[in-house]
Amino acid sequence: MPVGCKRILIGRIGAVLGFACGVIGLVAGLTDHAWKLWPFGWFTSGALLTLVSLFALVDAAIAQHKPRS
Repeated sequence: MPVGCKRILIGRIGAVLGFACGVIGLVAGLTDHAWKLWPFGWFTSGALLTLVSLFALVDAAIAQHKPRS
């Protein structure tokens, strides 16, 4: 398996999960539901997870283009 493939997979899965958490928070906020984490918590955690996943994807892209010595 090439360098960075696992990182890309983890980054993509994390980005999808972060997006899902953000959508859950947005929908919960718009429909005025009160959950344990509150809509703001779901939205914030989704945004944070997506941001970390984007950093993982950028790191994997850089790792794939580095020449091996």
